[in-house]
Amino acid sequence: MSNWIEEISNPQARQWEEFYRNRWQHDRVVRSTHGVNCTGSCSWMIYVKDGIVTWELQALDYPVLNNGLPPYEPRGCQRGISFSWYQYSPIRVKHPYMRGVLMDLWRKAKETHQDPVEAWTAVVEDEAARKSFHQARGKGGFRRASWDEVTEIIAASTMYTIKKYGPDRIIGFSPIPAMSMLSYAGGSRLMQMLGAVSMSFYDWYSDLPPASPETWGEQTDVAESADWFNSKYIVSVGSNMSMTRTPDVHFAAEARHNGTKLVVFAPDFNQVAKYADWWVPVNAGQDGAFWMAVNHVIMNEFHYQTPTPYFLDYMKRYTDSPFLVELNEVDGKFVPGRMVRAGQVERTKDVENGEWKFLVWDELSNAPRMPQGSLGFRWQKRKGQWNLEPKDGLDGSKIQPQLTFFGGTDEQLSVSFAEFGEAKSFQRNIPVRYIETANGKVAVATIYDLLMAQYGVGRGLEGDYPASYDDENLSYTPAWQERYTGIDRQTVIQFAREWATTAEKTEGKCMIIIGAGVNHWYHNNLIYRACIGALMLTGCVGRNGGGLNHYVGQEKLAPMAPWASIAFALDWQKPPRQMNSPSFHYINSDQWRYERTYTEPQPVSRPDSESHRDMTQEHTLDANIRAVRMGWLPSYPQFNISSLEIVRKAEQAGAKSDVEIKQWVVNQLKSGELKFAVQDPDAPENWPRLWFIWRGNALNASAKGQEYFFKHYLGTHNQIISDEVDKSHFHEVTYRDEAPEGKFDLVVDINFRMDTSALYSDIVLPTASWYEKDDLNTTDMHSFIHPLQMAVPPSWESKSDWDIFKILAEKFSELAPTHFPEPVRDLVAMPLQHDTPAEMAQAHIRDWAKGECEPIPGVTMPNFIVTERDYVNLGRRFISFGPNVQKEGLAIHGIHWDVADLYEQMLESKPTVTWNGKTYPSMTVARHAADIILNLAPETNGEVAYRAFQAEEERMGLKLTDLAEPTRAVRMEFKDIVRQPRRLLNSPIWTGIMTDGRPYSAYTLNVERLVPWRTLTGRQHFYLDHEGYLVYGEHLPTYKPRPDPLAFGDLDKSHSEGKTIQLNYLTPHAKWHIHSNYLDNDRMLTLSRGLEPLWISEKDAKEIGVVDNDWVEAYNDHGVTVTRAIVSARIPPGICILYHAPERTISVPKSPMRGNKRAGGHNSPTRVHLKPSLMVGGYGQFTYSFNYWGPTGVNRDTFILVRKLPGKPEF
Repeated sequence: MSNWIEEISNPQARQWEEFYRNRWQHDRVVRSTHGVNCTGSCSWMIYVKDGIVTWELQALDYPVLNNGLPPYEPRGCQRGISFSWYQYSPIRVKHPYMRGVLMDLWRKAKETHQDPVEAWTAVVEDEAARKSFHQARGKGGFRRASWDEVTEIIAASTMYTIKKYGPDRIIGFSPIPAMSMLSYAGGSRLMQMLGAVSMSFYDWYSDLPPASPETWGEQTDVAESADWFNSKYIVSVGSNMSMTRTPDVHFAAEARHNGTKLVVFAPDFNQVAKYADWWVPVNAGQDGAFWMAVNHVIMNEFHYQTPTPYFLDYMKRYTDSPFLVELNEVDGKFVPGRMVRAGQVERTKDVENGEWKFLVWDELSNAPRMPQGSLGFRWQKRKGQWNLEPKDGLDGSKIQPQLTFFGGTDEQLSVSFAEFGEAKSFQRNIPVRYIETANGKVAVATIYDLLMAQYGVGRGLEGDYPASYDDENLSYTPAWQERYTGIDRQTVIQFAREWATTAEKTEGKCMIIIGAGVNHWYHNNLIYRACIGALMLTGCVGRNGGGLNHYVGQEKLAPMAPWASIAFALDWQKPPRQMNSPSFHYINSDQWRYERTYTEPQPVSRPDSESHRDMTQEHTLDANIRAVRMGWLPSYPQFNISSLEIVRKAEQAGAKSDVEIKQWVVNQLKSGELKFAVQDPDAPENWPRLWFIWRGNALNASAKGQEYFFKHYLGTHNQIISDEVDKSHFHEVTYRDEAPEGKFDLVVDINFRMDTSALYSDIVLPTASWYEKDDLNTTDMHSFIHPLQMAVPPSWESKSDWDIFKILAEKFSELAPTHFPEPVRDLVAMPLQHDTPAEMAQAHIRDWAKGECEPIPGVTMPNFIVTERDYVNLGRRFISFGPNVQKEGLAIHGIHWDVADLYEQMLESKPTVTWNGKTYPSMTVARHAADIILNLAPETNGEVAYRAFQAEEERMGLKLTDLAEPTRAVRMEFKDIVRQPRRLLNSPIWTGIMTDGRPYSAYTLNVERLVPWRTLTGRQHFYLDHEGYLVYGEHLPTYKPRPDPLAFGDLDKSHSEGKTIQLNYLTPHAKWHIHSNYLDNDRMLTLSRGLEPLWISEKDAKEIGVVDNDWVEAYNDHGVTVTRAIVSARIPPGICILYHAPERTISVPKSPMRGNKRAGGHNSPTRVHLKPSLMVGGYGQFTYSFNYWGPTGVNRDTFILVRKLPGKPEF
């Protein structure tokens, strides 16, 4: 054999192998992850050689949940594995930078002013100087600066703003804290210690589904992706899991192999549709019409014709369906009104909180009864009745709620129902009973019977009921929906039957995976409620394998309670200033000035007793102003006078106590001497002045209405051609004829890459990358917690976010002895808060400003709270875990537990800091703060979980601590999660049960352990009887058509030049980047044509003479973008897609349509539209909480004109 084997020895020929070996050699492997808002929360192993990150690889050591489920790993995607490119890339921010014009002005001012605050005053109060560096924004001209210089000017501008205008003129924006909790917390902690404003993100991103608070009183809670495997029928609605849930989509594939059917609703043949069993190409934004028809079929066939016991029992026990609604007469017809209160009837008229306890008709006693679990029981003095046991809340007797009066009474009334699609109403008979109340005999119906009528299920009753599924004119039949969805009626019928049959056989294992594809439409809440209706009608919520699984941003920050105490400085002072960003940006970037009054016809009249029934006809800004003064929404800046000055003025007027100060403020507001800043947002004293941006691209990816940001916030170049509307549209605002430009004195961006926000800021600070800092990371996609970890020290002059804000805190405190040598008192205006007794503040809409009631803080208007700011010790407080937690314990979601002993243990066994003779747990470095969170969170400390369940148990009166007993001895520290991802523990803060490896599924705790939802009735809500919802016609699930293309004025001035087509402009999430992260990575650009193209249908492209890869110009009155076209058969005519979020600095040429100026990013053609009905509050689940309630920043109803770019692109 050896005669044909020749040994060749030539070492020189194999020298190339040395490079290969060197490339993959490493001397250290460190676990970390990526703090990008992708929701993956994937554990990665970072390989380091000679102090340099060389590559990363997916971790493979996630604990297995149970043997019946596929494992989680490998987790990761093509974007994540490219991150190491960023570490040493040319766009990495390596040093502090200051805009050159500003640097010259600052240094000149410092020559004549020794005090930095006086120097900043000289710069910013010189209008010519101020305008000069504002107009330089976005035009380059950065110069390298020292850390000392930039921190001095930032501290000086902060001190100046507080002294002149008040701390609430300072805002901080950073999104999605779950992706890097301490990095977020560092900035928000500084903001709150200053008295500044933390801006929301979940609602601004349109990640918040308002239907979740509406239905469940919950911001969002969803199943982890492993639970997909338990489902037997998965429906994807506006969620492209293959692209946006890349690490998790394998569970969907594995579920299909296990017999699950996957149905995809999408207007385009998207990536996940390719792998579905059934693709339903519903017209864009019309999913709600389809699901309303599905519910018609389900109620007709599975509730009426062949009643399904499981469905009916579920509806009785876990939804508001059996609760009674009063029917009000209007012009001889009846309309649904408010739910019947316990305080209205003789038997329960004297119960505590009787206005907030609601009645059902009990089959056992054949009379109205008051079931436990409603809001009034939650906040009453007596404990133990806030649960879902079928008991009467008066005497504890067993009750059996009657779901329907059909067949049980001969009484019927003709009730009016709106059909918004055709702007008409129907009269439909429903069965009723009469009950005696303090106001006489009233007609009542069950919510279930109202639902039957709303969905058009006649049950042989008289009225405008459809005779069959083929009736095209009466809502909500399968035939009716065809005109909106483009889907055949037989598809609806088949789908509804498959869904309900599966749910019946599996007892609720049908789920909807839904996302931003739906949530960005103007009527997103109605689309969601239609989908949720199908889940509730078939008993699919609170079941493993079921539920509404809304996946958008990485929202689930699991150890919420101790994290919030650090992030919002609750360990030192309360309350925080937290602002809903959609209202803030709509108002302060002056987008309201360009929006005409948008009204919807209301086909059904409301009773005269509803004094605010005309609110549907007002401008959105007027609705927002009312929401502020009634305490429904926050508004910062607060007043037209500094919040510090208000306290001083009150004290000068003789007010001594906090109560007297509050009354002085009330009197000033009532007289008109003091005004909310929102009433005059363009007055210079009411402008926001200083903006901190970190961990986000607020001036590009997040900037809906980007060009309005550039014009009115920054005072720099923009692409707007839109005209302002006439001032006659507004009634509540002080309208100033000339809109201001350049409201922000200073914009500071903290970033590791030179993105659009950095390029348009005044100062850019270099922050550490995700491989250069210690932090914590959780997600809603899995139930583990794991770290970001410092694989290498921060590169160049960069520092971690935590350290940057610590330095800024110290620098600010150095200036305080001169300007605020003593603690100062501050007045905080707080909206009525969710999960507090303020949920019972306003039974009716009564406006104190119109004389309809008295102004009472915390009841008919915002609450006013006096707090103290200690600016001298702010830097020390920043690094010290304060004493409030030791004294007051921790509280969240209305649950409170004591941790004083654990605080003492930290003083004895953990790092500490001592100053002014007192010692505190240390937070000098982020890892210290991480260990405090892990030590105090129910999700990571078994003893704390036990205490939290014990507190909830006391209020409920039912046992819960058994859920924590098996893991009571568990403790997690940072060093533990560095070794391996650790699974979270059962916690009453969240609604799933994870015992024995069970996958997390939302609301299983409610269904199985009878914990009420945090709603008016304690049940899941079909019916929303807030008077605002009644007048808007959204009290029942309904369909409203999309706003007309002309409604929002996108194309009032834009005109066609040559072959042009009008298209609906959609901006979903992308395949080759996460928001704007990774777009500027050359690996990803290589895979996506070097830019983010515009996807257009073959038909539309042919109409304007465009072929694949042509350059196109997309424009409207708000702005313009220029990119290449992808002509694709997967896109339906009438829409186009530009994936979120390209940087305008990458491969974006000039726009001939806008004077040959550089075109904008994907947000350039957008302007935000807020839905006024989502501003109501002061009532049950309709109360404010940060990132929980308020209008969302929708922009999917935008229209643009598209044409082929004339000539060659110019860069």
